[in-house]
Amino acid sequence: MNGMIYYKQFLILFFLVLTAFGPVSAKSYPDSLIFTNGNIMVGEIKEMTKGVLTVKTAYSDKDFRIDWKHVSEVYSNTYFLITLHDGGRYNGKLESVSSQALLIITNTETIQTYLDAVVFLKPVNANFWSRLSATVDVGFNLAKSNNLRQLNTAASFTYWADRWLAGLQTSSLFSRQTDVEPTKRTSGSLNFNYFLPKDWYIPVAVDFLSNSEQQLDIRINGKVGYGKYVIHTNRAYWGFSGGIAYNNEKFYNEDHHQNSIEGYLGSELNLFDTGDLNLLTKINAYPSFTDWGRWRMDFSIDTKYDLPLEFYIKFSNTINFDSRPTEGASKSDYVFTLGFGWEWN
Repeated sequence: MNGMIYYKQFLILFFLVLTAFGPVSAKSYPDSLIFTNGNIMVGEIKEMTKGVLTVKTAYSDKDFRIDWKHVSEVYSNTYFLITLHDGGRYNGKLESVSSQALLIITNTETIQTYLDAVVFLKPVNANFWSRLSATVDVGFNLAKSNNLRQLNTAASFTYWADRWLAGLQTSSLFSRQTDVEPTKRTSGSLNFNYFLPKDWYIPVAVDFLSNSEQQLDIRINGKVGYGKYVIHTNRAYWGFSGGIAYNNEKFYNEDHHQNSIEGYLGSELNLFDTGDLNLLTKINAYPSFTDWGRWRMDFSIDTKYDLPLEFYIKFSNTINFDSRPTEGASKSDYVFTLGFGWEWN
């Protein structure tokens, strides 16, 4: 057993020496990986999220994307923001002690864990752009029979900090056809999550919606609450949150804004260890405190299929329900979209 450890350490040292005399110094690529098949890679860990490790090397013009489950050992002098499946969050270095067994070395303590327990990695000194990810997709439908023209667009931006993340999501749908009133729908969300120990978090969000089907000129909903991930692994995460919301809305047939205080209860499930498929579903229910008997519900499900070069195909379904809509408006509205997009990490 000791002989095998010394052999692996010798191979790592050998690769580091080779890299030092290569076009880029080893100092620029401080991370070493040993895979379950015995292969070794020396490079720079850019991040690990949703079970996929991204590594930059001196000998490739593109970053490598590797399933985290295929990594057996990690050795690094880089300080990372590290998240474990139990919600523990640390700033420290990684050092394997054996296959799958891992030490997290911080400035104040050393934590022993396993590679499977690590669900997120990001270099602490990463610049702004490396902490930002974005997606953009667009779809267009055309039918000759009723002169249908439909355009849907969507975009999202997410920024990871040491103890929090912020995100912006927006989507729009415009539809026009003969003898039918044009349909317009625009939605978006600005959200902020502050992470606490044991996978608890504080969510703060501002959502907006404009929907001609429900005669809704504008709805702005601000909310704050408390949440927890009950599942947080390299295969999936599932979280619940609840709190209070302030709802401000204006309908087409009314001259004034309506304000109300609501509670909210929400859940979010993301499945990503399904090959090239990624499933994300969200549901939020809003019982009104000031308009007793009224409640609303927002539901969405996105299925994304990854293509080469960071492109993807996405199918989305969104449902909005209002138990007490304004006069002449529908209680519910649903949208199905199929789009083609690109992701930047």
